[in-house]
Amino acid sequence: MPDLFHLVSWLILRRPGGQVLLGRRTGSYGTGLWGLPGGHVEDTETLAQAAARETLEEVGLTVDAWALTLLGMARYVDAGVRGADFFFLATDWQGEAQAVSECSEVGWFDPYSLPQDALPWLAGTLERQLGREPGGGDWLTETLG
Repeated sequence: MPDLFHLVSWLILRRPGGQVLLGRRTGSYGTGLWGLPGGHVEDTETLAQAAARETLEEVGLTVDAWALTLLGMARYVDAGVRGADFFFLATDWQGEAQAVSECSEVGWFDPYSLPQDALPWLAGTLERQLGREPGGGDWLTETLG
């Protein structure tokens, strides 16, 4: 059996006032917790296209994959699961946020004051990805379990 490797794209949708969009997850990962729209990258799409597709599927917003800004990535090994998460930023989209699939509700939150029932890694990730100057800071993080 081949080793399993997760390649995941996440999208940070940020309003002009700084709030970010989160969805309460109902899929197989993080059920009941608030998280970013995102998911596995298909073999036939780019990382940015995956982030755009997952955003439409989960929270009903249309984003232009080619207009997304790549903020950084995180490599992880956790309980035998290995993968890489890529984080993109969007400040422009079409539509109104709504729970579509794999989400039971959506909401806009201050990225530095998240609900207690957010994914455990989300606060640190948002701080790293949104708190650095473009081209500086830790573009890559690695967590080895």
